[in-house]
This record gives sequence, structure tokens and C-alpha cells, in this order.
Amino acid sequence: MIAFADEEGARFNTPTFGSRALVGRLDTADVLARTDDDGVTLADAMRAAGADPERLGEAPQWLERLGGFLELHIDQTRDLARAGAPAGAVRTLASRMRLAVELEGRADHAGTTRRDERRDALAAAARLIVSADELAGGDPDFLVTAARILVRPNAFTTVPAHVRLWIDGRTPDPERLEAWRARLDDAAAALAGTSGVRIGLAIASHTAGVAFDPGVLAALGDLPGLVCFAGHDAGIVAERRPAGMVLVRNATGVSHAPEEEVDLEDAAAGAEALLRALERLA
Repeated sequence: MIAFADEEGARFNTPTFGSRALVGRLDTADVLARTDDDGVTLADAMRAAGADPERLGEAPQWLERLGGFLELHIDQTRDLARAGAPAGAVRTLASRMRLAVELEGRADHAGTTRRDERRDALAAAARLIVSADELAGGDPDFLVTAARILVRPNAFTTVPAHVRLWIDGRTPDPERLEAWRARLDDAAAALAGTSGVRIGLAIASHTAGVAFDPGVLAALGDLPGLVCFAGHDAGIVAERRPAGMVLVRNATGVSHAPEEEVDLEDAAAGAEALLRALERLA
């Protein structure tokens, strides 16, 4: 058994931290220097938790001990609930891209500056968010989220001068994801021209879709197959070792919130499927 650290990576923007360290996909100098909102570096946070950041580069040595990987996880949709199944096997992980956007306008008085004289960074950000969503079209399997937004000076009577924004796009089709990003680049350039706001887009993270190992899927038997739109350690390990995932039914589909819940009987069904698969693979 292996326990990976910091799959969410929220504090330092280091998702799937432990699994990426294991497979050698971390730029250790870069991630150790990253800071949280309070200016604490990841290296200092590791030391405070009793971990030695200098040994992070040794993580890939442990990969030789790993023959394969199976992950058990709550379903973060209602797909299994709709299928009436207690557990399912993930066949693929969708492609995911997170864009970091900087918008630079000009601070002005909110009550005395005419609209045609403004360079309002937040108004431009709002239009860019709507464009990102509209460019995904009507495809229910193309998910777009304005994930985080920071505004300066963030005052009641001041036109916003600066915005940092993160936009998340996910789809099973990697070509559509690339096309979406290219069209959003064009939309940002056009918006910069009409608003007077400087707009820069950069790819903060990009993960190609992952098809899990056919042998592992066969070992999971007749569980219903699923596409998962979230990132997981199993998807990182799958680049180097046979891997797979079992999801457990979540009646409401609520996730990343206190209300997420699974029934113990469903959890047991997922664990039994995992056990049988491990026995077959062994």
C-alpha cells in the first residue's frame, strides 16, 4: 500500500504532488520554492511537518517497488447513482487544462470616471469568463470553470486595476481542448483591443487524457465503465505502471464539500472489487 501526499495541491498549486514525485515529473527546485498566500515556501512547510525537502528528488527510486496501482475513490458525479450500480471502473481520465490569466487595467474613481474612459480589469475578466464558457459550445462533457479570481485594489469606490484569474477546461477530447484554448487566445486579444486592458494567458497546468491499462480493467470484471473528469494519482502512475480506478456510488454527486457521502455497503462493494482485481493481477 502507498499513501500519496497532497493530491489536491491547493495550498501551493501542486496537484498530485506525491505521485508526480514518484514518477519523476516534479521540478523539485520549482515546487520547493513555491509560496502559499502567506508567503510560506513549500520547503519550509515540509520541514514544519517533519519532512526533509532535500530528499524529494529521491522519490523515483521507490518506483521500482511498485508493480501496479489501483485506487479506490468516491464517485464525484451521479453517474453510478443513475446506473444503479454500487461501484464502477474508470476507463479513461479526461484531458484537463488550467489557464492562468493576468489582466492589467487602470484604477479610477468608480463614481466620476465615464465608462468609455475606463480600463476596467474586472469587467474584462467577466467577459473573458463568459467567452470561455460559450466557446465550449453545448457539449455537456466539456466542462469550463472560473476556478479562482483575485482583484486589486478590491475597493468599493475604485475601478479594478488588476485581476488574476484561473480558468479550468476539461473534456475527453484532447484536440477539442487545444482548439478551445486557441480560440480563447483570440477572444482575449480582441477583448484587449476593445477594453484597453492588457490580457495575458498562460498554461498553468495541462494533463493529457489517460486510458487505463486494459489488463487492469479486465481484472476489475464486469463493473460499469466510466469516464472521470477529475485528476487522480492513478492517472499519474499510469504513465509508468499498469493502473486503474474503482469509484464508489455517491447518491448526490456532491464532492469537495462536507455533504459528500457514500453508503458503507457500496464502499464494501468497491473494496471487494478492488480485492478481486488485485488477486487476479497477482
